[in-house]
Amino acid sequence: MSYVTETPAAAPQTVIEHFSRRLALETDCADVAASLKAGEQDFVLLHVVGTPAAYERRHVPGAIHLPHREITAERMAAWPNDTLFVAYCAGPHCNGADQAALKLARLGRPVKIMIGGITGWADEELPFATGPAAGELRKVA
Repeated sequence: MSYVTETPAAAPQTVIEHFSRRLALETDCADVAASLKAGEQDFVLLHVVGTPAAYERRHVPGAIHLPHREITAERMAAWPNDTLFVAYCAGPHCNGADQAALKLARLGRPVKIMIGGITGWADEELPFATGPAAGELRKVA
C-alpha cells in the first residue's frame, strides 16, 4: 500500500461539497485573465496591498488599488451591495487578500480571493498593467 492509498479517498459527495465550497471562496489567475480577455469583468478586482508606487509599477489590468486597511463601509458604498469583489495580494506569502476578504464579508459583501496573487499572475506569464490608478474608484459596468 502506498502513502497515497494508505488513507482512503473521500466519498464522491464529500469531494463535491469540499471543492464546491472552495470554488465559492477562490478563483485563480487564469480564470480572471480569461474573464478580462473576453470582456466579461462582472466583478471588481481589488489590488489590496502595497503602496501607490508599488501599484504603479505593476498590477493586474483592470484592478483598483484599495489596500485592505482602507476597506470601509463608506468606501464600499460606491458599489451595489451584490457586487462581487475579487481581492488579490502579493502572492502565497501574503495574507492581504485574506484580510480584505474577511473585511468585505463582515460588511456583507460577496467576495473571492484570486489565489496566487501577483506571484501567480507572473508565473502564468500574464501581462501586467503599469501606471497610476485612473481617477476614483470605478463601478462594475
